Amino acid sequence: MELIYRSTRNANETATASQAILKGLANEGGLFVPDSIPALDVSLEDLAKMNYQQVAYEVMKLMFTDFTEAELKHCIDSAYDSKFDTPVIAPLVNKAGAYYLELFHGSTIAFKDMALSILPYLLTTSAKKNGVKNEIVILTATSGDTCKAALAGFADVPGTKIIVFYPKHGVSPIQEKQMVTQKGDNTFVVGITGNFDDAQTGVKKMFSDAELAKYMDEKGYQFSSANSINIGRLVPQMVYYVYAYTRLVADGTIKAGDKINVDVPTGNFGNILAAYYAKEMGLPIAKFICASNDNKVLFDFFQTGTYDRNREFILTTSPSMDILISSNLERLIYKIAGNDAEKNSELMKELTTDGVYTITDDMKAKLAEFYGGYATEAETAATIKKVYESDDYIIDTHTAVAATVYEKYVAETGDKTPTVIASTASPYKFTRSVMNAIDPEYDSKTDFELVDELEKLSGVKVPQAIEDIRSAKVLHDTVCDKEDMLAEVKGFLNI
Repeated sequence: MELIYRSTRNANETATASQAILKGLANEGGLFVPDSIPALDVSLEDLAKMNYQQVAYEVMKLMFTDFTEAELKHCIDSAYDSKFDTPVIAPLVNKAGAYYLELFHGSTIAFKDMALSILPYLLTTSAKKNGVKNEIVILTATSGDTCKAALAGFADVPGTKIIVFYPKHGVSPIQEKQMVTQKGDNTFVVGITGNFDDAQTGVKKMFSDAELAKYMDEKGYQFSSANSINIGRLVPQMVYYVYAYTRLVADGTIKAGDKINVDVPTGNFGNILAAYYAKEMGLPIAKFICASNDNKVLFDFFQTGTYDRNREFILTTSPSMDILISSNLERLIYKIAGNDAEKNSELMKELTTDGVYTITDDMKAKLAEFYGGYATEAETAATIKKVYESDDYIIDTHTAVAATVYEKYVAETGDKTPTVIASTASPYKFTRSVMNAIDPEYDSKTDFELVDELEKLSGVKVPQAIEDIRSAKVLHDTVCDKEDMLAEVKGFLNI
């Protein structure tokens, strides 16, 4: 049976999986969600015997029902190959009282690789299926890692161009160097003099501009998205939670059917929502631990039922979480509103106009599976040092936020359920913050000296992604005001 996707803001706007992937964002700013989430049709015991690619197929076939088996397996096998530095793809490591799911073994050493390695194949397959003749322009905003992973995925892919916007002063030096040295005639990177929310708002505005869409079509282009608002990003993320659970079954840590908790450092809410969707598919998850940094808009939401972005934006050492508008939360709001597009649309309008909305008591009661917590900068640094000293294991700043919140959760609840922590980036992406947390003396060294020190300390070889940028030439140096984003897009496309 074909799964239908529907806009969170208009019940009458529907799409097949391939159409939703192509479009990225629904009209009126809505997000595509499945009418229902099919149950896994292979047992957890059988999934435990499969490799990552096989598990991926069993999950994705249920969500992307208009793809043939051959098409989907081609996308999966093309994505999860030697681009990853381990055949396991996403290792699960038992350290410091939890199970760290290492999602950073792809070509850009961040969890975004898990979905952005496959998105170009899903997108180009979708274009063929739907007879698209236009060139597809991937338009995206990043708080740090999406940009590089998307650029790497789409660089020189025929029939596509990719334009990414990032906050000029809101990413780590390594993150920025990865982006601005990206090769590919179809790539364009722009720093904006604003924060991630400004970049994301500007991108969403272009997506929802009907006149612009018409003009682009006349010129032979159409927009699509590589952000986690695209269902083609979200579904591949469901896979690694199923995979992690079945590794715990395979090694005898749990029995099939036992519950686990999932702890995710959260900014745009896509990664934790993928875990929620995996539970809807039948994965036995008891609690979703939503970890925030000092930009704790999600913590406050889970505490009070009020989402309020009207606050100071704080730059932290976990920049991929420096977000005040968590776009994917809308998919959860739609769900707890009883799949009521009208109610959801009303709340999202309040967020746009007033910067705040409050859900009903009935809706809040449906969030009991979620635990919100946050970590300060000092707590995050202390956790990096503690995990290193106790387990000889070095985690990045985002993972440390999650580890800190997990410790608080256990202290508060006494819950010792086996917990998977999403380890979202390699510490090599945030060497200065990580090394300073271990010993402030490291701050006198240059970024690449710190890379070498981290290798000595961790015993983990410097990833190729870092070696590649040591002496790479800057190819993208455009910076613009947030008001000029559209002009930059038109300039790059020569329209």
